[in-house]
Amino acid sequence: MVNKQWHVGTSGWSYKHWKDSFYPPKLRLANWFDYYTSRFDSSEINTSFYHLPKEQTVINWAAKAPKGFTFCPKLSRYITHMKKLRDVEEPLERFFTVFAPLYPFMGPVLIQLPPMLRYNAAVAESFFDLIRTRYSDQRFVLEVRHDTWMQEEAIRLLHHYQIGFVISQSFHFFPYAEWVTSKDVYLRFHGPKELYASGYSQEMLREYAIKCKKWINTGHTVWAYFNNDIHGYAFQDAQTLQGLLEV
Repeated sequence: MVNKQWHVGTSGWSYKHWKDSFYPPKLRLANWFDYYTSRFDSSEINTSFYHLPKEQTVINWAAKAPKGFTFCPKLSRYITHMKKLRDVEEPLERFFTVFAPLYPFMGPVLIQLPPMLRYNAAVAESFFDLIRTRYSDQRFVLEVRHDTWMQEEAIRLLHHYQIGFVISQSFHFFPYAEWVTSKDVYLRFHGPKELYASGYSQEMLREYAIKCKKWINTGHTVWAYFNNDIHGYAFQDAQTLQGLLEV
């Protein structure tokens, strides 16, 4: 199933309400990750946004991940929402120390900004320079939530530092553009109508599959994750897009 040019998955795999719909009724919770990896080759780690996992937990993920599987951890909200990208050397070091066992399985690190964080060229460039200098082996993508980031200057900065712009599909809830600013084209699907709780039509996913194939054909790597986990839409839509890309 692994395809180095594109990866499709969901924003995490441990959702109790997926039992009986995605996970078989009698499957033990301890085996959910194995089941997930038998169907998808990648996942975001959404929980790292709220709190860093224990080091042993990360070690266990690395031990259980099959060859070719990739994780895209979300950067801690302490860095993005509380520190607002300023003076973050120590929390960044703590984050990457915890995730070191996953380095062989790492896709891009997702940086999700808060809605109130406006674009500030000096702050953005200082932060981008820091992560590119200290963590040059890592790939990064940025999901913006304030309209001031939707300008040419910000996009040029992302290009310069080779940080991917996240294409954030959410109807009208989050800023949207299809800018390609690095080799990684990263899409997040939050729900086309109701945030986190609405599903995508076959037609809409087919349109995105066509776009993804164009990006792939021009040498980009596509990462697509579904965050509309309520009511189980995420894994259904991920499976649909996966099937469309396999054709």
